[in-house]
Amino acid sequence: MTSSPKHSLARRTGKFVLILMLPGVLVHAQTGTDWEVLGPGGGGSTFYPSISPHDSSQVLVACDMTGAYLTRNGSVSWRSFNLGVDTKQFIWDPRDSLVIYARASRALHRSNDGGKAWERVYPPSNQISGVNSSNDYAAPIYLVDDNPAPEMTAMAVDPTHSATLYAGIGSALSASLNRGASWVKEIDLPSPARRIWASGEVVYAATDRAIWTRRNGAWREGAAFLGPWIDLSGSGEAVYAVSSTGGAFSSDGGRSWSALVLPGGARPTAVAASAGHPDVAYVGFEDLKQENRNLFGVLKTIDRGKSWRIVLGQDAGIAGNLSEAWIVPELGAAYPGSPLGLAVAPNNPDICYATDQGRVLRTLDGGATWQSLYSRPSPRGWTSTGLDVTTAYGVHFDPFERARIFVSYTDIGLFRSEDRGRSWTIAIKGIPDQWINTTYWMVFDPAVRGKVWAVVSGTHDLPRPKMWRRTSPAAFTGGVVTSDDGGRTWRQSNGGMGETAATHIMLDPDSPTEARVLYAAGFGKGVYKSVDSGRSWALKNAGIEQVHPFVWRLEPDAKGGIYAIVARASYDGEIGNAGDGALYYSSDGAESWRRIPLPAGVNGPTALTADPIRPKRLYLSAWTRVGDHSRRSGAIFVSSDAGATWKQVFRKDQHVYDVAIDPRDSRVLYACGFESSAWISRDGGETWQRIRGYDFKWGHRVIPDPADPSKIYVTTFGGSGWHGPAIGERGGPASAALRPNSIAVPSKPGS
Repeated sequence: MTSSPKHSLARRTGKFVLILMLPGVLVHAQTGTDWEVLGPGGGGSTFYPSISPHDSSQVLVACDMTGAYLTRNGSVSWRSFNLGVDTKQFIWDPRDSLVIYARASRALHRSNDGGKAWERVYPPSNQISGVNSSNDYAAPIYLVDDNPAPEMTAMAVDPTHSATLYAGIGSALSASLNRGASWVKEIDLPSPARRIWASGEVVYAATDRAIWTRRNGAWREGAAFLGPWIDLSGSGEAVYAVSSTGGAFSSDGGRSWSALVLPGGARPTAVAASAGHPDVAYVGFEDLKQENRNLFGVLKTIDRGKSWRIVLGQDAGIAGNLSEAWIVPELGAAYPGSPLGLAVAPNNPDICYATDQGRVLRTLDGGATWQSLYSRPSPRGWTSTGLDVTTAYGVHFDPFERARIFVSYTDIGLFRSEDRGRSWTIAIKGIPDQWINTTYWMVFDPAVRGKVWAVVSGTHDLPRPKMWRRTSPAAFTGGVVTSDDGGRTWRQSNGGMGETAATHIMLDPDSPTEARVLYAAGFGKGVYKSVDSGRSWALKNAGIEQVHPFVWRLEPDAKGGIYAIVARASYDGEIGNAGDGALYYSSDGAESWRRIPLPAGVNGPTALTADPIRPKRLYLSAWTRVGDHSRRSGAIFVSSDAGATWKQVFRKDQHVYDVAIDPRDSRVLYACGFESSAWISRDGGETWQRIRGYDFKWGHRVIPDPADPSKIYVTTFGGSGWHGPAIGERGGPASAALRPNSIAVPSKPGS
């Protein structure tokens, strides 16, 4: 966030300034709606593409960051929707174009209106004894008889009687005659079903080892696969299966198999065939040797695997038949890599979608040409089509250039807009290659045009504990970079700091312009201080008890003091050990620190927000502990005596990432977290109201829009940044989480 010398929107807290954003009218991919997504689009992995059998311009994809995405206009634009769980499969009703199913690991949702609203049908509400969502990602685990509901591993709709569904539930194959309202086990399988399909009166269920078929009411196991498969595409008797070492084809529903011989020793990554044209199939591949090139991309067969040709081949650059957007030119072809998922239109084998680690691609002419669908060119850069799959930490505005906006991201680094958000360009020039993955925060000099500092790291997704399960934070790369030209170019500014995952930076605006005082959080190292504008740094940990403190955020108060938030070092249900998070305070410029007690039972602080008017009033955001069903170890706590005592003022969501104070009125607060919701309080946190329309599962922080008191920004963990009404959509849905068996999706254009 930034301050402006021309607008009195920055809030001063003693000798520090929390810098807010300049006014700017944003124009994004989804225009004309209450909520818009900002950014260049793409950036993260997408999976499970699925094309409607009724209209090939309608397509669904999912990501591993909780978002699902739907287009109804042939990928001109996409809208995201949230089911509260990671979707693993989409199934279109073959007879009713408005009915769609979305399968997660332990839940099944159905839409009866083409994807506008969704209802959970498995497990049914009358069987649920509770919901446990106390894990690190707030993933809901539905309990049946106090045990997790059996996993649903695959699902299919009977093409003749579409009220009949088949699903792998646990290790059994079960059927429903009433569109999922109830299920009856048909057969126990030797391993869970991983793919199910039906053709005529025959039902097929692919397990790890073979395909089981039901003909004339009797189940029979087919021949064993030639090798463990990683992807399979079946249409009636024609089945393609691929493994990490090759592939196989069956023309008789798995009763026998023949090897697929791919050219150049290619290793398959995905496969999809056209249901109505089973002779045609596409295979994603990597490591195909061709002359001196090592290619990855897509192969195609039109004769059931007897012969193959490369229809998309990439190595270091952009394939000649691919119309690419920004990812490969800026980050290289290795960034998106080979396809993770493929889908072929059931009625048109020339239409194929491919998803990978950053993009969604499509061909309409059988692979002769391909187009990237995640972004489109804009006047001065790129604009998202709505396929945003990356984490945003902040939205930052240059105090001297009203049209210059930044978004700090995971995986794709930092992006800059010079036209108030209409278009975006990557802004990592000069940042060391090993640091460019994530920009965690930025701070502008409020008195020096073009001067800005940023904290960057090669380690993403902090402060999630998953990041140090295999790598010690002592090995994390990163540090501080600075720019003198408004973020166009950068250089290292970390003398004396060494390598550290730097996650936050704060500037003392009252320090001399020629020798700015800066503070930076080093995750796993502690608090660093610079008294020479970032040229050199010294570690300031006196009084901090942790040997390797996971200092995550810094927060000034109205008296000139500094709070340091130490993230939890381990994620379990225990408390009172070395893995606990902590809160510290310094009144002498970080020269010494004293520990502030956390609320009873709390050991996962995520942010501390100090009231700019009342120095002793603090708002603490916290993450719940695993297994804490009391709902007292997470959410929001307030202190009116500088942390001597705390009161929990909000507990509905137990994974609150941040609390923000509106700079116009310190009684107005915003909160966001990992439970599909953002909240507003108008009375200093005593009562809270849900902000309607925003429902991305994993939220980060709310940032009040200084140009428009009625608007806010919401940054997310996996869905870029959102911009919309502070009070929410008028008459819009609250969110799925408020109605456990019904999920309404806010309307977006072009869908």
